[in-house]
Formats: sequence, structure tokens, C-alpha cells
Amino acid sequence: MEVSQFIIFLLPLPFFLFILLKRSISNNGNRNLLPPSPPGLPLIGHFHLLMFDNSAPHIFFWKLSQKYGPLVFLRLGFKPTLVVSSAKMAEEAMKTHDLDFCSRPNLRGARKLSYNTSDVSYSPYGEYWKEMRKICAVNLFSRVQEFRPVREDEVARLIGKICRLSVDSKPVNLTEAMASLSSSIICRVGFGKRYVEEGAEISRFHGLLKESEAMFTSFSFADYFPFIGWADRFTGFLTRLDKIFKELDTFYQELIDEHLDPNRPKSEREDILDVSLRLWKNRDFSFDFTIDHVKAILMDVFIAGTDTTTATVIWVMCFLMKNPEYLKKTQSEVRHSIGEKGFVDEDDLKALTYLKAVIKETFRLQPTAPLLVPRETLGKCSIGGYQVPAKTLVHVNAWAIGRDPETWENPEEFCPERFIGSPIDYKGRNFELIPFGAGRRFVLECIWELQQWSLHLLIFFISLIGKCQKG
Repeated sequence: MEVSQFIIFLLPLPFFLFILLKRSISNNGNRNLLPPSPPGLPLIGHFHLLMFDNSAPHIFFWKLSQKYGPLVFLRLGFKPTLVVSSAKMAEEAMKTHDLDFCSRPNLRGARKLSYNTSDVSYSPYGEYWKEMRKICAVNLFSRVQEFRPVREDEVARLIGKICRLSVDSKPVNLTEAMASLSSSIICRVGFGKRYVEEGAEISRFHGLLKESEAMFTSFSFADYFPFIGWADRFTGFLTRLDKIFKELDTFYQELIDEHLDPNRPKSEREDILDVSLRLWKNRDFSFDFTIDHVKAILMDVFIAGTDTTTATVIWVMCFLMKNPEYLKKTQSEVRHSIGEKGFVDEDDLKALTYLKAVIKETFRLQPTAPLLVPRETLGKCSIGGYQVPAKTLVHVNAWAIGRDPETWENPEEFCPERFIGSPIDYKGRNFELIPFGAGRRFVLECIWELQQWSLHLLIFFISLIGKCQKG
């Protein structure tokens, strides 16, 4: 939060001091039951700690956990907030007391971009969310395996491009290559289109994606100081939010109109938008399934699927390049698996034990979302022997959990061997490693299958490095 934004909400200070005094009197009796908390200030709570710390949020929360423990209670303005920083406490929140901690906060940016939380990811817990999740699981997530030919085709295209560049001794930007691949797969799986690289359409797609992701995490006064939500107009937040929403809505509507066009050429397989529109036409649900629900599903596909695998591959390659001994072991396993075939298909990936250990170790040190998608308590509940108020914002620090010395030996060291023979995976069953969350809000249904193509790329890059080293 910038200083100019901070000054805006100081204007109605007398009114807030009255509200604060009233709340303080009612909360004094419960203060000793709350988790440990650093000293706060009137009105703003602990926002001053965030404002004057230059660290990323997950590192800032980790610093607090080093001093106050695995549960830290904060007041960010008028929003009670709990930070969870250990596997044991994460298990309590996402397994033992999962029902108490499974809702989503009503954040202004997410609410707008998800069409008033009509999607699965940001919808609060309730009957609607349960039915919507079932709809997506049965009709969408279960079909991901059908897109295997799309994944393999896009991977083959990128490998061919990189090979051509390597023959001409031209450099390859790994980040751009992976982002391009990710976008191509998501676009083909999501709405059956393949954009020309470096064209206007793909640039538009990337721009929309980048700005929408930024708005999901941008500060809004309405989220923490609801009495002065109007201040978001003065900071430019609402103007920016309305602009990206209109642009996204136009983008979605163009795709929908194309799919509803009776003269549209029939494709070999239905994409996610095809299936969503079929659900919209049938409308056999307890609620009115509208076009806005279709657009909300598209939003989930864009946000959940694009960056995750890209970041994973890039971090894996960074760690392997910095640790040549682990790179050699991975190369050896890949060569043995490829054998005389000269390639590895998705059926062979189960045998790549060491590569999977490398990926797990990467997720431990650099989870794609250091702070999991925030949760909110449904009502007053308990965790770790402490009481937590209703509608408390809950941040689970996956980054801190992956570096907890009570769980991991030499936690700052990159060592894939720690996962060899270990039952720990990242499917939400082991709370030492939760890059995709766990419990009712586990988000891996779709991403797990989409990640198979990232293994293909890893195999290719690892082999390519070996050839370059020999050359």
C-alpha cells in the first residue's frame, strides 16, 4: 500500500476512532484466546508492519513466524487475519478443521473478475460451490486426459522450434518458450484456438492475463476498511478493475459468439468452452446456469492453468543448472527411459522416479504460489488451542512450510534425494508439501493432468543440455 493511499483513509479518523473504541471494549475479553500477535496500532492494526517492510508478503509472514510461532494473528485494518506457517497447523486448518476453514474471503478484485464469485476457485463455501464443483469435476476436469494429443502436439512444435534455433546457434529464452507453450495449450484446450506467435491476438491474451492476475492481488480499501471502500476510486483501483473486467468480458464474449456460430467448422473434440456452452443450453441444475457462469469457468482455466507449469519448468531447470551432480543423475534416468525409442510418452512418465523427486524438491523450495489462495473461516473456530473469530482471512504460507527446519533436514539445500523412497507427494495428502493446497479447496484436479506436458519439456531440455555439454 502506497503512502498516498494510506493518507486517504486517515481523513475520516474521528469516526473510526469511535468504532474502534466500541470494538476494543467487546474484544478485550477474547484477546488472550487469540494466537500470538505482534503489537498493533489503533485503526490500521498491523498494516504499518507491511507498509515499512520491503519483503514479499510470504517472506514478511515467515519473519513473523520466526518470532511468534506457526500461528500468527494479525489485524489488517478491520480484517482479522491468521497466518499458518507449519505443516502441523496446516493439517489442522485443511484437514482436522477443514470445514471451518474452507470458505473464501469476499475480496473486491476476485469478486468482480469471477462474475460475483460464480466460479469454483473463489466462490464461498456452500451449496452453490458444492454443486458447481461437482459440475466442473464431472464435465470438465474428467476430460483433461482427452486433450493429450493437444499437449503432445504443442510440445512437439516447441521442441522442433528449439532444435532449429540450436542448429543455427541461436539463443533460446526459456521463460518466453515456456510461457508461449503454456498459452498455446490453454488456448487450444480452453476454446479451441491456436494463436500465431508474436501476433496481435496472443499479445492481447498475454496482456489480459497479466493485468487480471495483478488485480487479484492488488490492495483494495474495501477489503480491509469497508467503511471507506469509496477510497478505491481515488487510488485508481476501481478504474483499473473496471477496465480489465470490460476487456476480459469482451474477450470471453467474442469466443462465445464464435462457438455459437452455426457455421463454425466442427472440431475433432470438444474444448472446455464447448462443454460449458452445452451445460448452459441444458441448464439442468438447481440454479440458473447463465453465460456469466460460462465466463467464470473460462477465468478459472486462464488463471489456474497458465503460469503454474511455466514457473515449475523454469525453476527446475534453474536448480539443475546450479547443481550439476543432480542434473547428471536426471539425465541418466531420462536416457535410460528413452532407450531406443528416442522419445518418452505420457505412459512412460511413471518410471521417472528421480525426475519426480526433482520436481517435488522444486515445489518445496519454490512453490508456484508461495501463499495459497486465501481462505476464510465460516464461523468462530479453534486451531492449535487458540480461538479464531468468524470471517478471519487465512493465509497458508506454503513457502515457509517447505523450509521449516522442524520438518526438513537442511531446508535451504536443494536435495532431490530426500524424496527418493519417501511417500510424500504434492496431491494434498502430505502437509509438508502443499503447493496446490489440500482439503475441500484442493485445486489440483485440472492442473495435475495439464502438468504432464511439462515433464515432456523437462525431459527434452535435460537431454538438450547433455548434447550441448558434449558439443
